[in-house]
Amino acid sequence: MSSHEPSFVRTEIRSAPGGCDCFVITLAAPRANALEPDFLAAIEAAQEEFEDTGLRRALICGGRNFSTGGDVGRFLEAACDGQAVAYAERVVPLLQRSVLRMIGQKAIVALAGRGAITGGSAGFLFASDLAVLAPDAFVQPYYGVMGFAPDGGWTATLPERIGAGAAQDWLLNDRRFGAEELMARGLACAVDPDPENAALARLAALDIDMALAGKALIWDAARRAQVEARLAAETEAFRALIPLEATRAKMAAFLGKEA
Repeated sequence: MSSHEPSFVRTEIRSAPGGCDCFVITLAAPRANALEPDFLAAIEAAQEEFEDTGLRRALICGGRNFSTGGDVGRFLEAACDGQAVAYAERVVPLLQRSVLRMIGQKAIVALAGRGAITGGSAGFLFASDLAVLAPDAFVQPYYGVMGFAPDGGWTATLPERIGAGAAQDWLLNDRRFGAEELMARGLACAVDPDPENAALARLAALDIDMALAGKALIWDAARRAQVEARLAAETEAFRALIPLEATRAKMAAFLGKEA
């Protein structure tokens, strides 16, 4: 097992049922895996480590909460210091790169999720090739609550999964979908109280050559280029909204502070 400074992410190669090896990335950052610069850099380093192994199966998982998305406190602090855009530049592009990387990896990447998978962290779910969720797992955008523009693929990869209209409705109404609802929408293949081992079992059961051929055909160069352009557009939209006074007021209200 290896870790990435300061132990925000743990990696290991685990033998899945049937003896095939799977690379496991476990998110283990403070504050429910809130997305902040050092944590996102550690995720990217773990992805690079996985690619260096040449393995064709990977699992990304978290703890009691997979991730609560962007660290609102850090964003508000930056906004109050007039550094909102500068801080966003240290967060959003890293998230977008990791999401795009998952789509392009020549491997089947599974996700096992518990608890909150909110805000930009849902991008890892949308980009995964298969997902198993615990019964308490849920996804909610929260963008309207915060005044942020969507990131992580809410407008880039999610419409590819569930359709543009359904994705827009989800964002506009800030819906919270639980595990069963997410499975019904095709964003998870199973709900299981032990999602990590259930995901490993599903990875092991794959005809990996067929699975990778299918992934390469679905996420071909043209579709990946479209997603990359949409992720870049998300980043630009985030930059435009994060310094607004209205956004700062919404963040402060969410945290119970004065703007």
